[in-house]
Amino acid sequence: MTRTGFLRAALAGTALTLAAGAAQAADSACLITKTDINPFFVKMKEGATAKAQELGIDLKTYAGKIDGDHESQQQAMESCIAAGVKGILIVASDTKAIVDSVKQARDAGILVIALDTPLEPMDAADATFATDNFEAGRLVGAWAKGQLGDKAADARIAFLNLTELAPSVDVLRDQGFQQGFGIDIKDPNKIGDEDDPRVVGHEMTNGNEEGGRSAMEALLQRDPNINVVHTINEPAAAGAYEALKSFGKEKDVLLVSIDGGCPGVENVKDGVIGATSQQYPLLMASKGIEAIAAFAKDGTKPQASEGLDFTNTGVNLVTDKPVDGVPSISVEEGLKQCWG
Repeated sequence: MTRTGFLRAALAGTALTLAAGAAQAADSACLITKTDINPFFVKMKEGATAKAQELGIDLKTYAGKIDGDHESQQQAMESCIAAGVKGILIVASDTKAIVDSVKQARDAGILVIALDTPLEPMDAADATFATDNFEAGRLVGAWAKGQLGDKAADARIAFLNLTELAPSVDVLRDQGFQQGFGIDIKDPNKIGDEDDPRVVGHEMTNGNEEGGRSAMEALLQRDPNINVVHTINEPAAAGAYEALKSFGKEKDVLLVSIDGGCPGVENVKDGVIGATSQQYPLLMASKGIEAIAAFAKDGTKPQASEGLDFTNTGVNLVTDKPVDGVPSISVEEGLKQCWG
């Protein structure tokens, strides 16, 4: 080969290398979750990873140290922006504080999709892929009302919520339950402004078993006649059940929850939880990766589900005690679709 030919070949090889690098950058994405321990987020990571491998997308994953760790998520956003990824999927710990970082990413031409938890405001992200959390709450509320029948008029209801720092999903589930139960929710964006005498109160759980136990104890001390308990998730429900047992009231209280993880569905099977609304984190994340792939290909952005301002990834009520007029699936079916 002549010297000129060698140079041409070398330059061509360099061009191919640069092109390959550009293609790799164009087909890369980030997944940022609240933690890497919670089974919900483990399943979400599993779904995103599998779909990324299928579509040839280089996926980087990050997580906070604990639920509520905004600082780690912000650092992850900065790393993803610096890496020039094509899309970011994020389950925000602080739905307001992360908005500035999201704007920086979008200004850099990165598609940002909120998973599970809408940002505040919701349109701060390009799209939101989530469970219809209001509907998830409404389903368990309508089920509880149906189970009680005429006794629902005199119910004593306790709410075991998440945290003051991350209210968005919490509000949707809480208010959805109340509407399903027939309570006037006043402002649907606010917890605690209801004046229905059946509501005993709200306590925070941090979404874990210990928090559920202590919150349930506090509410029982306030009103030992509680007979309906709505919990933000199934770990909190498990803690609430232990507290109810310690008070000798586990057979006197209707306990409902939201998540659909395998331990939670097993608790429905065992009678610990009466019913739970099942969500689908694997589908949520895999659909998010598909959206990033479409955006990388031709700039297409995802569209919200009809009648909603987000993409609904589905929810089913799981119970073996169905109520007329409230759609549900059996525990057997719920176990086939559970996670964790």
